[in-house]
Amino acid sequence: MDVGEYPMAAVTSFRSFRVNCNLEAFFRMKRNNLSVVNKIVQPSPALKQPKLGLSSSLSQTHMYTVLLDWGSLPHHVVLHIFQYLPLIDRARASSVCRRWNEVFHMPGLWRKFEFELNQPATSYFKSTHPDLIQQIIKKHAAHLQYVSFKVDSSTESAEAACDILSQLVNCSIQTLGLISTAKPSFMNMSKSHFVSALTVVFVNSKSLSSIKIEDTPVDDPSLKILVANNSDTLRLLKMSSCPHVSSDGILCVADHCQGLRELALNYYMLSDELLLALSSETHVNLEHLRIDVVSENPGQIGFHSIKKQSWDALIKHSPGVNVVMYFFLHEEEFENFFKEETPVTHLYFGHSASKAILGRIGLNSPRLIELVVCASGLQTLDDELICIAKRCKNLTALGLSGCEVSCSAFIEFVRLCGRRLTQLSIMEEVLIPDDDYSLDEIHSEVSKYLGRPWFPEVIPIW
Repeated sequence: MDVGEYPMAAVTSFRSFRVNCNLEAFFRMKRNNLSVVNKIVQPSPALKQPKLGLSSSLSQTHMYTVLLDWGSLPHHVVLHIFQYLPLIDRARASSVCRRWNEVFHMPGLWRKFEFELNQPATSYFKSTHPDLIQQIIKKHAAHLQYVSFKVDSSTESAEAACDILSQLVNCSIQTLGLISTAKPSFMNMSKSHFVSALTVVFVNSKSLSSIKIEDTPVDDPSLKILVANNSDTLRLLKMSSCPHVSSDGILCVADHCQGLRELALNYYMLSDELLLALSSETHVNLEHLRIDVVSENPGQIGFHSIKKQSWDALIKHSPGVNVVMYFFLHEEEFENFFKEETPVTHLYFGHSASKAILGRIGLNSPRLIELVVCASGLQTLDDELICIAKRCKNLTALGLSGCEVSCSAFIEFVRLCGRRLTQLSIMEEVLIPDDDYSLDEIHSEVSKYLGRPWFPEVIPIW
């Protein structure tokens, strides 16, 4: 069945369309167009209208019919509306008339698409209809530019995604994202099958600029194929949790992709040798280096350290680089971090951040711009927070939850940072009243130092 010929059903609304009407009302109007027109042209009893001749009446009726006939809207207007509709509503709307069906198949409507592949046994979300997938492969593969695959934890969904990838031989994709909503997904499938499917896109696109292939079995040889065909266009590469990628694979990308500006890696890929290699004159000037620090085996101790000299070399080579670190560790696993100066600019602690590690951050992270702490036990962080305010002169954003700070210490922190704090998301339960300030008083003091109204958060914004 052709996508544009799906059976008609009630459709909720054109969500972002500026005219305040919905499709259901439109369909009623279309079925009763003549009665609507008659009502409009009928003179109001309160207002005497001169009698019109038959010719004039028919002309006016025709004018209103044209004005109310949405089927006569220009293609570019309908296309703009369709871009705001969910796919199922768009498909249903395409069966209204020939013009809308033509718009439904216009290339501009298929540049961006997200394939959702879920199994009923492992996910509550619906999947993209198989008939629609075949229609896209058959008619619109050449139009796809921004493509993502969202799969659940099942191997079947990951294999379905790879089957689609392997058929995109006429594509010109610019952005590709493989997203697992839960593990293991791609990591649980055959490595050869995955690499073979991914290689089809790497070879045929030749214009890839942004790739997210985290938690996948991508390997060094496939990265070499990526580089060979997309070296002039690649700007962003995210491949955290890819155990088959080595430092050699990363350097291959850095060697040949002179436009590369953002790189996302797992901490286990990072080494002094890799940082020094990325800092050589022949390599790119990175703008963003994202590092995910995740415990592969919960409770493991012994993460390796990176020397200050290696970080210094990177900053000298790419002075404007943002070093973003996401930590998902337990307290005992932080032993080897921030013992020396680290040029991190954005820090996010997902599980916990001990009092000790936050103290070291204040002493050894002078480039810090943003700090988010989602949990830190029951010890107050007064001294650590004030140290960060004094020494991290670039800090502009702070988020705190699952930890404790006295009201007095928090106000002192805000006073020290002043109006450079553009983002301040503090959960209400973080703040502990003391002899100087209560929760009722704190918002006015903080607002004074920020120069704008401020209140504690009830729901975190990060």
